[in-house]
Amino acid sequence: MQTITSRQHPLIKELAQLKLAKHRAAQQRFLAEGTRTISTLCTRMRPLALFCTAAMHEDALTLAINDNITIVSDEVMLKLSSSTTPPGIIALFALPSEPKEPVSTGLVLANVSNPGNMGTILRMAAAMGVTSVVIVDGTDPWGPKVVQASAGTLALINIYQWDWQTLIARKGNIPLVALVVDGGVAPEQLNLNKSLIVVGNEAQGIPNAWLASCEQKCTLAMPGKTESLNAAIATSIVLYIAYVQQP
Repeated sequence: MQTITSRQHPLIKELAQLKLAKHRAAQQRFLAEGTRTISTLCTRMRPLALFCTAAMHEDALTLAINDNITIVSDEVMLKLSSSTTPPGIIALFALPSEPKEPVSTGLVLANVSNPGNMGTILRMAAAMGVTSVVIVDGTDPWGPKVVQASAGTLALINIYQWDWQTLIARKGNIPLVALVVDGGVAPEQLNLNKSLIVVGNEAQGIPNAWLASCEQKCTLAMPGKTESLNAAIATSIVLYIAYVQQP
């Protein structure tokens, strides 16, 4: 078991780059922080390595599937972490390859750009038993803030990163239902759990060209007359209706 105390250690400098999407793509790896997040990821994925402070060594031992545990100083942990208050334990994982299973009913996140929203949506999707999520543009689902906001539950979902044309070509007969602010049908009137529910960008919504490809539109009633709902909240409501309230 090695110990690293220098922030300038070559391995630490290399891993710290994984905070950026371009380096995750180049290295085909990502980092996850915190015992709960890592343990959830470990139900489906094997960590390549674990890094922890001395105070978190016992926790690391309970998570490790192999002996590749490195003790790091608090300063090194701060460099690796994307949190203002690091949890003291970080795992390194390989980026998963595209799922072999064909896409099924579930969600399409169309240019969702806020990592917190995406992570929250993925966590709700996992809680509702959604198995397929297609991500078109937007933020990287394997970024540290998304992984953290999902609490590691994104490992429980088949995630497809496609462009819109690929989605249309591969979705088969599954209808697309666009979640829109107004002009759509109430969710109770749609077969949402037999569809791919399309959620758009937080500010601009779904591009018109993509919206034209959707067979149906869904709108949540807002008796309070607010302009709109947060994307993660709106999606959570629709998923609950689709997978709990509908038969």
